Amino acid sequence: MQRYFVPSTGWHKNEVILTGEDVHHITKVMRMKEDDEVLCCDPEGHVALCKIQELSPSEVTCSIVSWKDENHELPAQVTIVQGLPKGDKMELVIQKGTELGTHSFIPFEAERSIVKWDHKKAKKKVDRYQKIAKEASEQSHRNLVPEVKEIHSLHEIMDIGKEYDWALFAYEEEAKTDTYRSLQEVIPNIKPSQKVLLVIGPEGGFSEKEVEKLKQSNFNSVRLGPRILRTETAHAYFLSALSFQLEELG
Repeated sequence: MQRYFVPSTGWHKNEVILTGEDVHHITKVMRMKEDDEVLCCDPEGHVALCKIQELSPSEVTCSIVSWKDENHELPAQVTIVQGLPKGDKMELVIQKGTELGTHSFIPFEAERSIVKWDHKKAKKKVDRYQKIAKEASEQSHRNLVPEVKEIHSLHEIMDIGKEYDWALFAYEEEAKTDTYRSLQEVIPNIKPSQKVLLVIGPEGGFSEKEVEKLKQSNFNSVRLGPRILRTETAHAYFLSALSFQLEELG
């Protein structure tokens, strides 16, 4: 069943009113009619089964039939800090990271990032990524849409790391040594409801200065397997391992 994320302004007692692009999707893409049913999610992650009552070019009015008892969110809150990659790789990180349960994303302009954002256009990029996160949340039946935050500097990342139970960075050099901190040492210790921050470097990896600063700020380096992963793959490795630990092993 099709799922839509409705802002707080769309909830009115026993009714839900959808506007904007959702109207186009319902009327033109899905070609729904009155009495068709959809799932509507509120900003707190609650899900309601709704029946379409009225359609117009500007809004779709639905009545709330019942509330669903479901939760498809990853038990731990994971924020992915992604070093700016080339091309459209950031879109892939947002899409797949959302499917795998990421709570929020932070773009990070690393020293070795080949791509440098024009800060005048940064909002448009973030808005684009937020739309991708919303679409991926609908497709994967999430209860919440991950927030895509504005671009951060290393200093800002080190500062917000203090707010997390786990502050980690995926360091490719860990994969090349015989003495390393494996994911196996970290994942079993992450508990449901804890907050995890994972920093991933761009294609060129972290500079030595960035590694030193992260370590000085009590970020722990971690190896994501014995192979060197592409920057757009690293988050998926971590999230899959965490999902298996918390959701499959129990």
